[in-house]
Amino acid sequence: MTYAATIPPGTTVDLSRFDPRRNSGLSKEEGQQRFAELAAELDVLQEELYAADVNSLLLVLQGMDTSGKDGTIRSVMAAVDPQGCRVESFKVPTSEELAHDFLWRVHKVVPRRGMIGVFNRSHYEDVLVVRVLNLAPEQIWRARYEQINQFEALLAASGTIIVKCFLHISREEQEARLLAREQDVTKAWKLSAGDWRNREHWDAYTTAYEDALTHCSTAIAPWHVIPADRKWHRNLAVCEAIVTTLREHRPAWHAALESMSERGRAELAAYRAGST
Repeated sequence: MTYAATIPPGTTVDLSRFDPRRNSGLSKEEGQQRFAELAAELDVLQEELYAADVNSLLLVLQGMDTSGKDGTIRSVMAAVDPQGCRVESFKVPTSEELAHDFLWRVHKVVPRRGMIGVFNRSHYEDVLVVRVLNLAPEQIWRARYEQINQFEALLAASGTIIVKCFLHISREEQEARLLAREQDVTKAWKLSAGDWRNREHWDAYTTAYEDALTHCSTAIAPWHVIPADRKWHRNLAVCEAIVTTLREHRPAWHAALESMSERGRAELAAYRAGST
């Protein structure tokens, strides 16, 4: 069963058609069991990805404040070897970053072959917050949809597997989570008036996300809409999207690993022959 909704290229996205509280007909216990099975498979896939050195994986996480980007990373990436995974977060650009094109700070941290790279926010901020807060003229940010598509096509042509997940949270759930932070001393450090100010732009951000998903869901890098009101289902849907995508590349990895094994056996045979 597919727990996320994958956006076919050319689809006009209306987020009101996606239920952020969807549970796919599962109980929490059933979902957690299924997540454990997929996480175990992800562990195996990551080892093969790393050893084969043919592809890299780029996981892009976007979503409204409190949608669970950090929690998703902690839960889903807990299954993989930390030596093969790197997380990058994109905050307000520095003066050095602003002196370059908008993709400069992104391109230099994409994962190398064999590695998993996770983007906590990403290059899509330049068609989201930049648009909503009027940080650039429309002709600038609107041209970035195609520039992003070309950038992702370049990465894919170089062996990067791209999984893009939009964590779809409801406005009501976001408010509940923000209020809960005020009551939980272990999470009070996350408090920010900016989160509440951003809620004032909810509709504008929703429109911006719908346009980004519409214009930038491509065959080589489709967007997955992840129901995010239920944290356990969010984690399950993201993990499944990753595992399902990586499975398709296993034949190429196995071929590379078999070739490595043959070379290794040949070298060992030659060494033993020379030692007798």
